[in-house]
Amino acid sequence: MLIGRGAKQNPRIFPVFQSPTVTVEEHLASTQSIANLIDQTLLKPEATAEDVVRVCREAAEHGFCSVCINPHWVRLAGATLAGARVRVCTVIGFPLGANKALVKTAEARLALDEGAAEIDMVQNIGALRSGDFAIVQSEIVELAEIAHGSKALLKVILETCLLNDDQKRKACALAVEAKADFVKTSTGFSTSGAAEEDIRLMRQTVGAAVGVKAAGGIRSLDAVRRMVAAGATRIGTSSGVQILREFRDGVSNTGGTQGAY
Repeated sequence: MLIGRGAKQNPRIFPVFQSPTVTVEEHLASTQSIANLIDQTLLKPEATAEDVVRVCREAAEHGFCSVCINPHWVRLAGATLAGARVRVCTVIGFPLGANKALVKTAEARLALDEGAAEIDMVQNIGALRSGDFAIVQSEIVELAEIAHGSKALLKVILETCLLNDDQKRKACALAVEAKADFVKTSTGFSTSGAAEEDIRLMRQTVGAAVGVKAAGGIRSLDAVRRMVAAGATRIGTSSGVQILREFRDGVSNTGGTQGAY
């Protein structure tokens, strides 16, 4: 399928939604099963075209589910990944989520037109914390319709480190009602990243029909294992190659999770 003017993408080649009923052992049974979980991520503002090409080539070599890059690089990522089984993912309203919905929808349409197959949007965090739930939900509804109209997936970034548990549950419920495909913990640019307890809360709230993406500070196979055990079905990380190397070589890096990717 050709998405807009971007490179050719097949949004359903990979098992892009990993069932939470699959066991941790099945998720982590092989380098490919682990790679299927990973959105290899490069969201640093200083990243260059050379950096983007390198990450895309690594993703193609190792078979990651997607490459997640800033919107400016969508077309380059699509061209670099042409013919590969790796999806192009980009971020919308990133990293604060405070843009008007009109701006987020325009960003999403352009990204899809240029070849994105997955959209990670930041919810309106301030509106959620203010109790303006209609604003939060309406923009997710609109972005879900736009994404699904292009056969793309929509993930909603909650920024869990800025929310209390009730707010996390409410954000998850709004995203599910709005037909989002995933809820996601973090941008990786706030006060902290993914936490096991947040993954458990999110999985309990959304049930089995929606994906849960853990992102922010996941840099080791041990961290991946803990996130998957808690209920994550996708992992956002800049350390995918290192994680696969740990699995292949049997070398453990027990580094925990921190804020940045």
